Amino acid sequence: DINTAEALLHGEEADVYADAGYQGIQKRCVDGSVRWHVAMGPGKRRKLDLSDRLDAIYDQIERLKAGVRAKVEHPFRIIKRQFGYTKTRYRGLMKNTAQITTLFALGNLWMTRKALRKA
Repeated sequence: DINTAEALLHGEEADVYADAGYQGIQKRCVDGSVRWHVAMGPGKRRKLDLSDRLDAIYDQIERLKAGVRAKVEHPFRIIKRQFGYTKTRYRGLMKNTAQITTLFALGNLWMTRKALRKA
């Protein structure tokens, strides 16, 4: 993924949040137009001493990064767990696109189900 990460961007991003697997991505990118926010490795984060002010700030920054990534990854969890879409079968690009679009629409309804019940 790290070798093709830049190709996954459409070009209008200002900030990109990534997990610890993307360490060193800043060195591989050609232009500096994107700010990369890569998570600290779990072992390195465990070593932080939260009684130290600087380490506590680093831990808070990592929590904020994880919060942004969790918001983005939550719809994919809904599709995988609630609708069982864990493996893609090749059916043709149009059929796969239609199925994924439908699943994301259903996922949006699933996430707003409490608000829809009250209405």
